[in-house]
Amino acid sequence: MLSGPLLSKIIIFALPLAATSILQQLFNAVDTAVVGRFASSQAMAAVGSNNSIINLIIALFVGMSVGANVVIASLIGQQRTDEISDAVHTAVVVALGSGLILLAAGQLIAVPLLRMVNTPEDVIDLASLYLRIYFLGMPFIMFYNFGSAILRSKGDSSRPLYALMAGGTVNVFLNLLLVIVFHLHVIGVAAATVTSNAISAGIIFVVLSREEDAFRVEIRKLRIHRKHLARILRIGLPAGLQGVVFSLSNTVIQSGINSFGSMASAGSAAALNYEIVAYYFVSSFNQAAVTFTSQNYAAGKYDRCRSVFRITLIASVIATLVFDYAVLFARGPLIGIFTSDPEVYTFAATRLFCVLSFQFLVNSYEISGSALRGMGYSLTPTVLMIFGTCVFRIFWVMAIFPRFDTFRMLLLVYPASWVLTGLLVMPTYFVIRRKCFRGNNHSSTWVKSPR
Repeated sequence: MLSGPLLSKIIIFALPLAATSILQQLFNAVDTAVVGRFASSQAMAAVGSNNSIINLIIALFVGMSVGANVVIASLIGQQRTDEISDAVHTAVVVALGSGLILLAAGQLIAVPLLRMVNTPEDVIDLASLYLRIYFLGMPFIMFYNFGSAILRSKGDSSRPLYALMAGGTVNVFLNLLLVIVFHLHVIGVAAATVTSNAISAGIIFVVLSREEDAFRVEIRKLRIHRKHLARILRIGLPAGLQGVVFSLSNTVIQSGINSFGSMASAGSAAALNYEIVAYYFVSSFNQAAVTFTSQNYAAGKYDRCRSVFRITLIASVIATLVFDYAVLFARGPLIGIFTSDPEVYTFAATRLFCVLSFQFLVNSYEISGSALRGMGYSLTPTVLMIFGTCVFRIFWVMAIFPRFDTFRMLLLVYPASWVLTGLLVMPTYFVIRRKCFRGNNHSSTWVKSPR
């Protein structure tokens, strides 16, 4: 990451990440498709109604995995190999601890959260059952995310993909077996998801336990190193907070969607699968921006940091545009994968048009924010994104949507918030970059702090 041509290296790094996330979403989409096709629209709505809640609960801890990525990548850039092992084991302890917390919390607050988002009464029992089973696998989900972040920090984005492929294949097989053959419906898809997450996490553990000395995970070395924990939290907590508030705003939007009934919930759940896949292209280049910027900024290679930002932004915009408009063109058969109900189809098609037509705008603030985090600035983009994508969305749902009360007007909150957030974050990135790169000044970040 510190020398040679950047474009090919960024593409090689980002594509397995995109494939990993997209594959994960496709495996998750199997849950929705199987129950939609072989159970009922109510079961499909029950599974889909949990998306925003699951994201809300785990976002804080997944955000901290970004902190682990930045910390370890910066240690690599500074060639402080003696500290990498301590940072790795600290990240693993945080992963396991947060997973256990989420497991317990999910059992206690499943029903209150579903009622908070106005989950239709005809699906709330099935939705709460799915959510409780899903949260049994949280320790596996957290370990996989943090373990993958550890591997990405040194440029390895391929093995997390292989681990996910193995777990996801099992997920698909168990979905079909448990739902079609044993008629377990929601219980079946939830149990299949937990099993697949356990397999993926187990593979990542085996990989890390066989790594070279600095990155090898050993059970006897698992403990918190306060210095590295503080650094992980400094970068990760703002990113996690952003994810929590972002998910909260989407939960408010989901509440508005649920007000149109279970058919709207089912249609929205079907369309959301394609939106998430498109976002994963953005996310993969986000991770590239964070990791490449972290290493090069720590090494004082500012021209490469500028090139990283430019390449990741352009590549991400192109990837998003190509995918989104391909989905819009083929929307008929793609929605048909999930449902044959005409009413559900109408809601799904409306959501696709309102969201995918403008989703490329997300890159303006996502790539800028990732570059800032790679430079050690995590709180600044978090505050701006919270206002632009969260506060504004809640205002829209509470003040603008009720004046029109249409499904289309509710969904237009997405492109409106993307424009606003991009106008806030991207100029801020250029201002901070100019200050940090002038005179080789690192004084405002922790990456060059004394040991």
